[in-house]
Amino acid sequence: MKNGVYSILKARFLINEEANAAKNWRFIVFLILLAIIMIANNNNVDQKVFKIIQLTGEVKELRSEFVDRRSELMKLKMESTVTQKMAVKGILPAATPPVKVIIKKKEDKGFFNNLW
Repeated sequence: MKNGVYSILKARFLINEEANAAKNWRFIVFLILLAIIMIANNNNVDQKVFKIIQLTGEVKELRSEFVDRRSELMKLKMESTVTQKMAVKGILPAATPPVKVIIKKKEDKGFFNNLW
C-alpha cells in the first residue's frame, strides 16, 4: 500500500512505459479539455444571467415610465383640461352641439348612360 501511494505521488504512472503512460496522458488531457469547456460554459451562462437581470430592470423602468406617460395623457385628454388650456387662448366650448353634415354623392351613370 505504501509503495502504491508513493508511486502515485511521484506520478510514475505517467512516465512508466509498462503502465501505458501515453494512454494515461491522453486521459488527463481529455479531462483538462472537459474542465476548460465546463469553465467556459459556466462563464457564458453567467454573462447571460447578468444580461437578463439588466434587461429585466430596464423593462420594469420602461413599464413604469409608460404608466406615468399614459396617466399624463389621460389627464391632458380630459375635457376640463382641454377647456382650461383653450380658454387661455380665447377659445371657448361651443354653446350649441355640432351638426353632422352628410354629403350625397352623385351617381355615376357610366359612359354609355351619359351618351343617351
